[in-house]
Amino acid sequence: MAEITFYGNIKGSTGDGLKINHGAGSGLGFYGSAYGISVPIGEQQDSTFVTNANGTATDQSQLNNTKWESATTASLNGVSASNLEVMPNYLAPLNVRFTHDSAVRVQNCKLRIFDRNDITRHASGVATYVYEPRHPATSESVAQLSHRGRSSNTWLEFDHVDSDTPVDMVFTNSPGMSGTNSDANDTLPDVGGLGYLTNDGAAHTATRHDWYVGLSAEPSEIGSKTKYGLYFTLEYL
Repeated sequence: MAEITFYGNIKGSTGDGLKINHGAGSGLGFYGSAYGISVPIGEQQDSTFVTNANGTATDQSQLNNTKWESATTASLNGVSASNLEVMPNYLAPLNVRFTHDSAVRVQNCKLRIFDRNDITRHASGVATYVYEPRHPATSESVAQLSHRGRSSNTWLEFDHVDSDTPVDMVFTNSPGMSGTNSDANDTLPDVGGLGYLTNDGAAHTATRHDWYVGLSAEPSEIGSKTKYGLYFTLEYL
């Protein structure tokens, strides 16, 4: 059986995240300095939580926060801005996970931000910046993996004022369990402490593949943003 699930990486933890019950309307919420505090127009969130569809749950869980600072930098949990390529996987707020009963490889992995109703329409009233870290090591002092979906260490913006259909963001093929598969450019054994276990590249097969997603949200108007969703798709072989 093939399944895609979503997990929120809890702030202060390096372990497996909290499973998000997206089928029941649970998801991520972006806020100001604390839960329930609005993000000013034209600014980015200072906190991220798992909450309900309207952002009003009372059993919310705080996640790691990745705040856009520039095209190539982010503030991680309020710390001074650092380059995106040093962002560890565990500090990204979202973990997208694919599982299958047998070991498979995955390709054409894509993410899109949309209006939660129509996959061809942008989210309403909010721009979103997305980055895929490829950095299974917990230390920010070591390099990221060579095997990546995008070569650029920049945020990709989903612009809500764009009238065209949102353009998919490409994610890494066959990242492996916990994102620990790299390619032959990272030679075995891992003498640099980069955190990878295999270097099969896109040919890697596993019963589980994990992607990590840095997210930053910038509202353009006041009010809760409920026409706002994330879509992830892939092929498996």
